[in-house]
Amino acid sequence: MDLEGAQKKVDQWIKTHGVRYFDELTNMAQLTEEVGEVARIIARRYGEQSEKESDKSKNLGEELADVIFVAICIANQTGVDLHEAFEKKLKIKSYRDHERHQKNSKLKD
Repeated sequence: MDLEGAQKKVDQWIKTHGVRYFDELTNMAQLTEEVGEVARIIARRYGEQSEKESDKSKNLGEELADVIFVAICIANQTGVDLHEAFEKKLKIKSYRDHERHQKNSKLKD
């Protein structure tokens, strides 16, 4: 599924299963909450913090999907075409960061 398809699918889900989109501020708070859940898994599973028993059943993929879902909700309700925005961002990053990363000695093996 491409980004355009994902945006349509989320919109259809909201219309079918939800009442309406939460307002933008509520969705921003939800996005922050979901990113925090991803951070918790990464910090405990891949970082130096010990993983609590209650965290072991958390699924990183599901939490990342939550982040994507809420980000798509925000894009839909604010009129952002994610396909267009992502393509533009990749061009900018490719131009701006190519030499920077190639010259970064910290990234060399």
